[in-house]
Amino acid sequence: PPVRGEGPRAALPAPLPPPPLPKMAAPPPPPFPGRFAPPFRSFPPGPFPPAPPPAPSSSFSGRPLPFSAVSAAPPPFLLPPEAAPYFPAPRPAAAPPLFPPWPSSERPPAGRGAPPGAAEAEEEAQQRQRDEQWLTQFLARHRAPFAAPRPPPVSPAASPEAGRRLAVMALGLVARLAAACRALRRLEAEGDEEGWSEAKLEAEAARSELQEAVRPLREPGYLQELGRKAEKARKRRQRLQRRKQEAEAAKEEEAARAAEREAEIDRWRAKCIQEVEEKNRERELKAAADSVLSEVRKKQADTKRMMDILRALEKLRKLRKEAAGRKGVCPPPSADEAFESQVESLKTLLKDRTELYEAEERALRVMLEGEQEEERKREMEKKQKKEREKLLQQKREIDSKLFGDPDEFPLAHLLQPFREYYLQAEHSVAALIQIRHEWDQYLVPADHPEGSCIPPGWVLPSLPSNDTWATAVR
Repeated sequence: PPVRGEGPRAALPAPLPPPPLPKMAAPPPPPFPGRFAPPFRSFPPGPFPPAPPPAPSSSFSGRPLPFSAVSAAPPPFLLPPEAAPYFPAPRPAAAPPLFPPWPSSERPPAGRGAPPGAAEAEEEAQQRQRDEQWLTQFLARHRAPFAAPRPPPVSPAASPEAGRRLAVMALGLVARLAAACRALRRLEAEGDEEGWSEAKLEAEAARSELQEAVRPLREPGYLQELGRKAEKARKRRQRLQRRKQEAEAAKEEEAARAAEREAEIDRWRAKCIQEVEEKNRERELKAAADSVLSEVRKKQADTKRMMDILRALEKLRKLRKEAAGRKGVCPPPSADEAFESQVESLKTLLKDRTELYEAEERALRVMLEGEQEEERKREMEKKQKKEREKLLQQKREIDSKLFGDPDEFPLAHLLQPFREYYLQAEHSVAALIQIRHEWDQYLVPADHPEGSCIPPGWVLPSLPSNDTWATAVR
């Protein structure tokens, strides 16, 4: 067998399995990235130097530590640790080793002078102590870089409403404390020790209440959280106000479009109604003319029918006379003369009546045409009046745009002289001639390249180019 302390068994002893740790409050496990050593280290070590390695025990100097520390400074890169437990959580008891450890001078073999259980327990305790020390050093080196700073605790009452109530309460307590201080000065000046003591107690009570009231303001993160919530509430109010304004603008725009559509519909309806009224008026005039002329036409029809009867009567007498002549019966000439005279008198009468009825019809037609013409003239005058009113309204609007509203600008207004100057040609012929003469100085031939026609009316200004100028114009 190999000599103790030499050979592979003495240089690389098999580590004993760790015994189960006692149930106690275990520290929290490190973050997940901190549980494994990085493959390389490209940054300098942390501000805290690693703890020195524990001194080896005198009784177990032959057994090496899990990780031998040659120097206190960490290497430029760290290799993964060997198979050694570094989780502090309690684990179940491991199975006993298949082969007992190699005996040494400090640890006699089992069954030679020492009970086997005591030596194993002592060795396990030492190994557990070294493992804990190594784990502490490992966590001190690797947990610090990955530990994220925790945010300061924030009071749950950090809200604008709570801050407002707190400020009101603090102001009341400050006023109360100021009143107590004034009372203390007054009592001190008067020399009233008993009252001064009572006032002092009241002031101290007010100061304690004030300190208790403003204590949330001194908590870390309270003012920042309060400002954040106040800013959030302000943005929410602005957003709601902006949405309300947009909704109102959209509503006004929709109302304007609806009003424009209604106005267009009203104009179309008025036009249709006017056309229908004109047609009805023409129909009524025609019906009235027909009703007035119906009697004359009826009389003309009766006269025509009587003329037809006379012609038929003449034809009938002629046929009877021919029939009687064939029979040899001849009427006397006096009878023919009497018949012809009666027929001629009736024809003359019917002719006179026909002429009279025609004259009456012509007179009625002329009268109806005159009435219709007068009605058309009245309608035309109404249309022209509406057009004139519309033109006058447009002229007033143009004048108000150019010279301002006369109702808003009285005669004593500052712009009245300018208005009189530009409108002097409407009240003075001499001014009109002078203005025309000044304009005539600029007359050029029609083919002049820089010539332009004189505008027939006012030259309106162009629309504002931006909103600022529009507000100034309005």
